[in-house]
Amino acid sequence: MVTAIVLIQGERDKLPETAEKLADVPGVKEVYSVAGDYDLVAIVRVNKHEQLADVVTKNLLKMEGIARTNTLIAFKSYSRKDLERMWEIGLEEE
Repeated sequence: MVTAIVLIQGERDKLPETAEKLADVPGVKEVYSVAGDYDLVAIVRVNKHEQLADVVTKNLLKMEGIARTNTLIAFKSYSRKDLERMWEIGLEEE
């Protein structure tokens, strides 16, 4: 599974509509409205890197309302359970 976080700068007057369109794109699992340098964040999960390229270049970059994107590809994911286990290493009681 390939996971990517796509940071999106959008046209301010079209953000709600853009977010809804993003949520309908196959492979886009979640869309968040955020504060800061970017307006929206899309979480993309696909089976292959080629599919990720299609989602970003054939869908997101051509979508009206999106001015610019920055795609971050995740190497590894950590669930809360994994993080708790990681911090517990070496804390075994004697």
